[in-house]
Amino acid sequence: MTVSAGPGDVALACMIEMADELHHLGVTEVCVSPGSRSTPLTLALARHGGLRLHVHLDERSAAYYALGLARGRGAPVAVVATSGTAVANWLPAVVEAAMARLPLLLLSADRPPELRGTGANQTIDQVGIFGRFVRWSVDAGVPEPGPAAARRWRSLAARAVARALGPPPGPVHVNLPFREPVVPTGESVEVGRPGRRRRPPRSDLAAAPDSTVVEALAGWVDASPRGLIVAGGDAGGGEAIPWLAVVAGWPLLAEPTSGLRTGPPALAAGPLLLGATDAEQLLPPDLVIQFGATPTSRSVLALGPRAGRLVVVTPPGAEADPARAASLRVQCDPAALAIAVAGRITPRGPTAWAEQWSEADRWALAKLSTWFDSLGDELFEGRVARDLAACLPDGSTLFAGSSMPIRDLDSFMLPRSGLRVVGNRGASGIDGSVSTALGLAAADSSPTTTPSTRTFALLGDLTLLHDAGALLWSARHPHDLVIVVINNGGGGIFDLLDQSRLPEHEALFATPHGVDFGALAAAAGAGHGRVGRAAELVPAVAGAAAAGGVQLVEVVTDRRRNAELHRAVAAVLDGAGG
Repeated sequence: MTVSAGPGDVALACMIEMADELHHLGVTEVCVSPGSRSTPLTLALARHGGLRLHVHLDERSAAYYALGLARGRGAPVAVVATSGTAVANWLPAVVEAAMARLPLLLLSADRPPELRGTGANQTIDQVGIFGRFVRWSVDAGVPEPGPAAARRWRSLAARAVARALGPPPGPVHVNLPFREPVVPTGESVEVGRPGRRRRPPRSDLAAAPDSTVVEALAGWVDASPRGLIVAGGDAGGGEAIPWLAVVAGWPLLAEPTSGLRTGPPALAAGPLLLGATDAEQLLPPDLVIQFGATPTSRSVLALGPRAGRLVVVTPPGAEADPARAASLRVQCDPAALAIAVAGRITPRGPTAWAEQWSEADRWALAKLSTWFDSLGDELFEGRVARDLAACLPDGSTLFAGSSMPIRDLDSFMLPRSGLRVVGNRGASGIDGSVSTALGLAAADSSPTTTPSTRTFALLGDLTLLHDAGALLWSARHPHDLVIVVINNGGGGIFDLLDQSRLPEHEALFATPHGVDFGALAAAAGAGHGRVGRAAELVPAVAGAAAAGGVQLVEVVTDRRRNAELHRAVAAVLDGAGG
């Protein structure tokens, strides 16, 4: 090391090794928020040349953007922030990443140990700040020169990526203290040779099912002619789970986020059928096998406890039995278990049980179609969800906001292929939804390809306002995203809940906002269109996609009328079991 090299030079040299190892291990996307203490790390990442940096003023938005990138890319994404409350702003996205099993690399800059607990500016206790919501956490120590430094920092990067990939995948936190001055002078620093390059770590997501479990479950299926399969979010597996339903002779209830609501054996109106007044005639099943995340709708969630036996199958590290009603809980690759069980049962072929459900499903779909037609051109949020999902081009991604959008899609989306539906359903919060959708849009684009709008979002008005800062910062950057925002003047879900009967309902729960979304879009540099009639939705979405960039399609509905129409659906389906 030269005499004039300072702490910033040492830190930069070590971070260069770390950044290069991250890239070698498959990290290509980095979300950075500006700050002084993180200078050595930020410079190393920016100067690498193989990493794409996304700069965000707001650390919370940056972390949710990274979450969208991680889901879209299927690979770990790094997030960088300076010390202090900047790091604390990551927590909501860290919780979502932990529960949704998405790999994030949280690289936080920090003050050196000698300044902790002294009242030094912008210094908080960052070590272990995320508790059990991270798969691994380490306080890396201050960078030091020497012949073993390169190997040390590359090893740390490799360990962080491996822990993020799991199983189970999720966020990891690497806390990086730097001494001042953090700005390098340009002097060279000896950090040694990196040594032998490692192979990129692989995540063992395809955890094989236990043979004893397979045999037991196959026996239960053989003994249960009246069964149902539920595919929740992230059930995955391509055709494996539908194939099990076909072989067993059972209907399939597939949520949009499962990717399996593509046609028979998946029902088109399953959640609505289960919520109908006369649905008891179709129940109870002898056995329910639930794959993936906890069901969204209350009617499907209530199905398991009412069944003769419930089996819950989730990937390693995930739970999906809030009622604690499962006779058996299995953590393995859901697709592998479905294939194994299907190969060990006696095929039933078409059954009277499955035909009873199919007939009820066709009847319900026809009744709903007639009812929708009777509304004329009146906007109903359930129809908005149905028509939006149906009109998007093949290869699109639709991000569904929590609260009502995901529920409306679950109730009304018609079976189709070619559309990926995702949402922040790990913790089911509304925060960070705009940022996540923007991250998904970035994952669908590349600096070397022609921009095209393949990413769409369906959000409520409060959800969009909760993350309006992301819109203001990112809309002028190169993103292609169409956001369909339901503007019903507040929190529409509360008009369907018991809180609607309280005298404080409007002030404390519905929270009407009065925001002009056209003015918000103009301030952000985004496009804006307004839909006031049902027939205007599809042309407005198509026009927004053709325009490119970030576009808001504002759909104006009446919150109280929408609640009335939601309640009317159950009456429309009376007699579904007959």
